[in-house]
Amino acid sequence: MPQFSFEGRSPQVHPDAFIAPTATLIGDVVVEKDASIWYGAVLRADFGKIVVREGANIQDNSVVHVNVGKVCEIGKNVTVGHQCLVHDCTVGEQALIGNGSTVLDDAKIGARTLVAAGATVTPGTEVPSEVVAMGSPAKKFVPLTDSARLWVEHNAAVYQDLAKRHKTGVEALD
Repeated sequence: MPQFSFEGRSPQVHPDAFIAPTATLIGDVVVEKDASIWYGAVLRADFGKIVVREGANIQDNSVVHVNVGKVCEIGKNVTVGHQCLVHDCTVGEQALIGNGSTVLDDAKIGARTLVAAGATVTPGTEVPSEVVAMGSPAKKFVPLTDSARLWVEHNAAVYQDLAKRHKTGVEALD
């Protein structure tokens, strides 16, 4: 797995985390216990710090970046879906950022919130807890439906189990 120090700051990865061999971590990145960073994901903390809390997962080809002197925090048991851009924001515990979504500077995503696939959360937007945020820009916030609540409540555990399987079961081929 490519990990790079930048100006004296190096990634810190808990031994129980899973970092896919093609994920890239640069600079002041912290990945806590049981978190997972998947194939092709890039976490670049050259201006500030990125913290991926316990049990969170950053899925394939997503990008996380942070501005000067700031902290981008991905909360405990958060899911950042495939091909997302998460930039200099705070994502609350057990939130789910849907595939292809964008969350921009100084946005705050509430706990157990689902950002719908393809949504764009514009800079400074505060999305409340336990809603579905939809649109580009995301301006429509509706209560979680039963099916959305199932995704929010169970997706992190699914990926924690899958990460353990990949940690022991992936093998490079020539």
